[in-house]
Amino acid sequence: MSNIKSAFANGKAFIPFITCGDPDLETTAAVVRAAVANGADLVELGIPFSDPTAEGPVIQGANIRALAGGVTTDKVFDLVRELRTDVKVPMVFMTYANVVFSYGAEAFISTCQEIGIDGLILPDLPYEEKEEFLPLCHKYDVDLISLIAPTSENRISMIAKDAEGFIYVVSSLGVTGTRTEIKTDLASIVSVIRETTDVPCAIGFGISTPEQAAKMAGISDGAIVGSAIIKILAKYGKEAPAYVGEYVKSMKDAIR
Repeated sequence: MSNIKSAFANGKAFIPFITCGDPDLETTAAVVRAAVANGADLVELGIPFSDPTAEGPVIQGANIRALAGGVTTDKVFDLVRELRTDVKVPMVFMTYANVVFSYGAEAFISTCQEIGIDGLILPDLPYEEKEEFLPLCHKYDVDLISLIAPTSENRISMIAKDAEGFIYVVSSLGVTGTRTEIKTDLASIVSVIRETTDVPCAIGFGISTPEQAAKMAGISDGAIVGSAIIKILAKYGKEAPAYVGEYVKSMKDAIR
């Protein structure tokens, strides 16, 4: 059983997304610990990239600040090594195929195993091209997380059939960012997934309020929140960990 399944073992999972190095890596470490202390079941760590095509302006801004501060993939690996001295919940990387390619796919994925990263989310990797990385992920026991979007339509069961770890259900078209309402018929997408696999699925993109989180967790196995957390970091900087902790607690309480 992959460690990721444990995130969904005790009811609905709350999954925060944090861009590594915004405003600095010490703050990232403190934010991860605050999130876990307040109920985060799995943590998505973003490795900064200069052209994050799936991201809206909020997370783009975090990427720019982190890169300007000198964050590199190796520094992110060191951050995870340090976090793993006490952080026990599953952690996954969210980054782009180019980051893995330029580092060297085998070197990158083998390091994920070595430092205790449980999975990899590559939003720009089409299902049809996942063989580029899948054999290495299997070799090093790192789950390659599948994304299913409203545009997946007749490919939903095909993608779900091969899914591992958990399935990232994209709530709405476009890039990441908070939304006032989510109009996609997610229940029907989730029902197709559930007919195909027992791999858990969590909904992300656009969730920012406890009410939205409760609604999305009601449909699926958990809720993923990124932009709302990055906004707290942008507002409070090095003082953000306590505020992120409060926010995560409010979200986790809402989906229990």
